[in-house]
Amino acid sequence: MANVKVYNMKGAEVGELELSDAVFGVEYNEPLIHQAVVTYLANQRQGTKSTLTRTEVRGGGVKPWRQKGTGRARQGSIRAPQWTKGGVVFAPKSRDFSKKMNDKAKKGALLSALSKKVADGELLVVDELKVNEAKTKEMAAFQKALHLEKRTVVVMDEQDENVILAARNLAGLTTISVEEINTYEIVANAVVILTAGSVKKLEEAYAV
Repeated sequence: MANVKVYNMKGAEVGELELSDAVFGVEYNEPLIHQAVVTYLANQRQGTKSTLTRTEVRGGGVKPWRQKGTGRARQGSIRAPQWTKGGVVFAPKSRDFSKKMNDKAKKGALLSALSKKVADGELLVVDELKVNEAKTKEMAAFQKALHLEKRTVVVMDEQDENVILAARNLAGLTTISVEEINTYEIVANAVVILTAGSVKKLEEAYAV
């Protein structure tokens, strides 16, 4: 089992925490992580784009001029793609981009990503995450104390509106609850910060 240092919000070391190998010591599986990230991003797409083809554009029912004798190129409709306000060739249409991934694979990808962060020293644990007011300066002080210069995601064990509001204006700092944790957020951020409560919840949920 891996041991990690536990810090407080001022950046001081306050103890150590033993991590379960069943959650934080899983073998790295890059193809599975890639599949999870692709699935997540695909499921964020709305798929609502739509433009009109020449059959859907209004007008153009009459041939603009006779076929021969005018000296101009032959035309059949003013709604053909080469005309201004004409239809679009191969027009994009609304579609469902969503992908499916079974729960076992999702779990494997998440645990693999978390384990990789632990192995690379990019996972930090804080004893708790609380701010007195929803003020950016409090989370900015936390960011500075832990030297969080790279893109960071903070995983809270409980949804704290003050923390969310205090952190939302800070560049490179994202806050999510442990229920929202996913493989994409883990790999998209250089540093992952878990509260001690988050670690406990993750081990209760996945160390089986």
